Amino acid sequence: MQARTKRWLKLGIGWAFVAFGVVGLVLPILQGFLFLAIGFGILSQESAWVRRQLERLRRRYPETAAKFDDVHEQAAARIKRLTGRDTGRDTGRDSGSDASKRQ
Repeated sequence: MQARTKRWLKLGIGWAFVAFGVVGLVLPILQGFLFLAIGFGILSQESAWVRRQLERLRRRYPETAAKFDDVHEQAAARIKRLTGRDTGRDTGRDSGSDASKRQ
């Protein structure tokens, strides 16, 4: 039961970020793209459709995907340093080969 609640909570938070992102694309106050990226990142953990769409975008825009990977790695390292916990998750990408290609 707890796993089911956690899944619905992630879906709700993810879609809320996506909604803020859509609103942010129109309003100058919110950073729409940032909210969309966060929302889709959260949703990709729970939704196969979102994972497929993100992989399609990664293939279409490889430079942007590499920048997001770098930011994700830096954020995970900072969080690990601050909390002492490993926050890395398996996203289905071969992160080892991506890192070696960029170096």
